Amino acid sequence: MSDKLIIFDTTLRDGEQSPGASMTRAAKVRIAKALEKMRVDVIEAGFPIASQGDFEAVQAVARTIKDSTVCGLARALDKDIDRVGEALKDANSSRIHTFIATSPIHMEHKLRMSPDKVLEQAVYAVKRARKYTDNVEFSAEDAGRSEMDFLCRIIEAAISAGATTINIPDTVGYNVPDQFGAKVREIIERVPNADKAVFSVHCHNDLGLAVANSLSAVINGARQVECTINGLGERAGNASLEEIVMAVRTRSDVFSCVSDIDTTQIVPTSRLVSGITGFAVQPNKAIVGANAFAHESGIHQDGVLKSRETYEIMRAEDVGWSANRMVMGKHSGRNAFRSRLQELGTTFESEEELNEAFSRFKDLADKKHEIFDEDLQSLVTEANLESTVNESIKLVALKVCSETGETPHADITLWVEGEEKSGCSSGGGPVDAALKAIDSIIDSGSELLLYSVNNITSGTDSQGEVTVRLEKAGRIVNGQGADTDIVIASAKAYINALNKLLTTAPRAHPQGGDV
Repeated sequence: MSDKLIIFDTTLRDGEQSPGASMTRAAKVRIAKALEKMRVDVIEAGFPIASQGDFEAVQAVARTIKDSTVCGLARALDKDIDRVGEALKDANSSRIHTFIATSPIHMEHKLRMSPDKVLEQAVYAVKRARKYTDNVEFSAEDAGRSEMDFLCRIIEAAISAGATTINIPDTVGYNVPDQFGAKVREIIERVPNADKAVFSVHCHNDLGLAVANSLSAVINGARQVECTINGLGERAGNASLEEIVMAVRTRSDVFSCVSDIDTTQIVPTSRLVSGITGFAVQPNKAIVGANAFAHESGIHQDGVLKSRETYEIMRAEDVGWSANRMVMGKHSGRNAFRSRLQELGTTFESEEELNEAFSRFKDLADKKHEIFDEDLQSLVTEANLESTVNESIKLVALKVCSETGETPHADITLWVEGEEKSGCSSGGGPVDAALKAIDSIIDSGSELLLYSVNNITSGTDSQGEVTVRLEKAGRIVNGQGADTDIVIASAKAYINALNKLLTTAPRAHPQGGDV
């Protein structure tokens, strides 16, 4: 008999901690619905104490999701735990995830607390969380660098206090697979009441070992893995959900457990997260990268044509890749448009919202002969970006002149807080000129950290999806824009980022403050 492997997705919480990846409430709900459709067991929706916006996002996910457990993160503090309890009170199934650091370096330098005081605080936090739900998870932050004797003591105490899941995080990505797996096994063997809880792992990818460490832990008794779509997350990211799930499924000879994940939803969900966050998936990314099932070598091509199993250990269709994409065009009607987006996991709250999206679709169909699923998802993402950000700046018109041997020049007109303003600039290229023209009107004082372009579909008429990252006074935001004209897409992305930078308040960090 195989054990159940619980998949705990933290894309909406730890994934959001990637610089510039902050998500709106509507975006979180969209991703949560996709995760629910994928049959993720636990969705960590956010850190409610961080901000009012984060609280409302967790609350909205809790009210929307019915089939997955919705979880909120809390430090071992009354105000954090109470805030999570309030955010999750309408959830069909809820979990409070509370944590405190247990490594010597964290206890001494961050918490400035003795080990005994840390243990006392952990027990108190678990008991307080139990007032709101019987489903309580306790994490020993930086367990990967914690002393074994103390780790066993605090875990035993947390289980006795009512924790039903115990998480062993490799918070800084320091561990290697053999070491980490052995640590998890030793904890399970040494803690007297270990049979009263599910053991979980949460591995970071600083050394590129997050998936390997997680899988080693599973082999050694962990039965929950905390992971994210596309490996999104703090610093170098987290263990990738898609890699964990497919490794366990593909190598059933090694792993004596199974997950309930609907793997056909992996690629669509990956694309959704990438579109919303602006973090493009690298082509050679396992499972969800564009080249994951592509074969260039003649030897490989010949082998696959004769027998797929010669060079493919998984079927592309099993993870959601399909050549049979729905193609729509300018003759497609409103009902077909609505139906296809519903199949892709997007619904409209009002006819006005549908009409706005359909109008965008028709505009795109006039520029592009065939509209693919990826184009439709991009349209919805762009509409959500505009509706959830206070658009004090809007693009009215853009003209760019670029020719061989001449310096590119851009003229731009913007709506700035209800007033039309124009500007112009030259640049090293048409995009450079356009963004400098925007700067001539909006003197934001920000620094451009990233400019990235990706084609949404194939073909020379494909939409280009542009992501920019801006930084000002330590705040980092991403902006996105899409258009068949790369220069216009760039201007849209830059303006989207400026609107976020100038109107959105910063949010707190889960590891910030005194625990």
